[in-house]
Amino acid sequence: MGKEILRVALSQLNLTVGDFSGNQSKISQAMAKAAKQKVDLLALPELAVTGYPPEDLLLKPSFIKDNLATLDKITTYSNNFPQLCTVIGFVDQKQDKLYNAAALIYRGECLGIYHKILLPNYGVFDEKRYFASGCQCPVFTIANQPVGINICEDIWHSDGPCASQVIQGRARLIININASPYHYRKGNLRLDMLASRARDNQVTIAYCNLVGGQDELVFDGQSLIVNQEGEVLARAPQFEEALLIADLALTTKKKFPKRRLTARHTSYLVPEVVVSRTWKDKETVIKPSKSIPLNHLEEVYQALVLGVHDYVKKNNFSTVVIGLSGGIDSALTATIAVDALGKEQVKCVFMPSRYTSKQSREDALQLARNLGVEWLEIPIEPVFAAYLEVLKPTFSGIAADITEENLQARIRGNLLMALSNKFGWLLLSTGNKSETSVGYATLYGDMSGGFAVLKDVFKTLVYQLARHRNATGKVIPEPIFSKAPTAELKADQKDSDSLPAYEVLDPILQAYVEEDKSLEEIIKQGYKLEVVSKVLKMVDRNEYKRRQAPPGVKITTRAFGKDRRMPITNWYNSTRSS
Repeated sequence: MGKEILRVALSQLNLTVGDFSGNQSKISQAMAKAAKQKVDLLALPELAVTGYPPEDLLLKPSFIKDNLATLDKITTYSNNFPQLCTVIGFVDQKQDKLYNAAALIYRGECLGIYHKILLPNYGVFDEKRYFASGCQCPVFTIANQPVGINICEDIWHSDGPCASQVIQGRARLIININASPYHYRKGNLRLDMLASRARDNQVTIAYCNLVGGQDELVFDGQSLIVNQEGEVLARAPQFEEALLIADLALTTKKKFPKRRLTARHTSYLVPEVVVSRTWKDKETVIKPSKSIPLNHLEEVYQALVLGVHDYVKKNNFSTVVIGLSGGIDSALTATIAVDALGKEQVKCVFMPSRYTSKQSREDALQLARNLGVEWLEIPIEPVFAAYLEVLKPTFSGIAADITEENLQARIRGNLLMALSNKFGWLLLSTGNKSETSVGYATLYGDMSGGFAVLKDVFKTLVYQLARHRNATGKVIPEPIFSKAPTAELKADQKDSDSLPAYEVLDPILQAYVEEDKSLEEIIKQGYKLEVVSKVLKMVDRNEYKRRQAPPGVKITTRAFGKDRRMPITNWYNSTRSS
């Protein structure tokens, strides 16, 4: 081409925590694929060697040792590709300290290591529990180009390592490797941040992100390259593995930012590491791809599908079982499961009682037919009658109440767990975030299961996602959308008997659970005092249930679990007016 460029590749991989051999294989394949495309610099995700987040596995000395041994194998493998430099995330150990690190490997050697400086310790992140902070942010000369390397959180702060690498190290390109978990609209936040960081520092940024499900987290990929004006040069797809390649002309005259170094900047050491001052002319230019981001509903839906797929497969299950009620939650759960795993791997069970309507059976059966899944029908009336008979002497003289309702839910939960035990099927529970928030669920009943698909999805969003899915192929029967939500645990029961309408409930829950707004602040949004007070009390007193709920896919900024950690024993009154 007669023009000096740096060919950069970002490999967003679906890796598994602790699968050193599997991760090594995927990393090696990515290196070979990049080398075939004559890539100069390949970036892999944060902690690619171990998978992310490894959590308390980091406390096991053998885990750290295996991680270092795997990095050594990958480093030796790099001998096969003499042109390729690779940035790879791993856990480094110096004396008695661990570091979230990035190694730059080239021709069989590790030529430099960067230790993550800014450690996140909020939400789902606990990095200060395990890692020490780095203090150096080296700039590597690669094919005659100064390149800064940093990790995830480092790029989110305007006075972080990026500024030091540009101002002191004269970096023209920043490689930032990530394990940035998904929540809805996270992609927009990342792009705005990266564009701001690129403009402020007048530097090109290549942002490589992890993809895949890990327990409750889903990583969406969507790796990005933005130029010094904050414009998107290349973007990888969401929720799938990809190798994003771009030819970057970094030798053009550029201005460096006119910024003063802060105390934080000057505290970082910025050594220069020369990797290679030679470059090879490229015969052709690779036109970078720009995947179009998914719309809001499709983005959330794909996150749920990927979360289910990876949780099932990475935990060595092949088949799931779901209790169908004829309602919207179980219908959407079953649909997501089929999209994630295939219809042959999904079993649906209908368990009618004396309160189950004919319409519910028809709707559940039609859904199963539309999805093409195996249908099992197990009536619970004989078991329920036996329970009532056994308890009759003890309950004598006491009117029937929620106890008898919950018996039915627990019978169904026991039957589903029996099928799970007998056939090795993973039970997917079907409760949504609205129900989980206020405790409108039965312990050891409908809360039973190994994975809660809709745990972080409010009821109103459940309906939106179901409509969205039907738009691509109608599988959920129309009557499921139109009938009033009901648990059918007593005659003529409706959810609205116990809860405000979901159109009222969900915004209150979002304000309280996700945004930490007070009683007064929520009332100012136009909701009645008695309604808000009731909802907040329900949320507060049901923490004990949430602690016993199965894990589920995180799709919001504040999911139950690691995001929101409330004490069960708690006398603080959230409904008290200040």
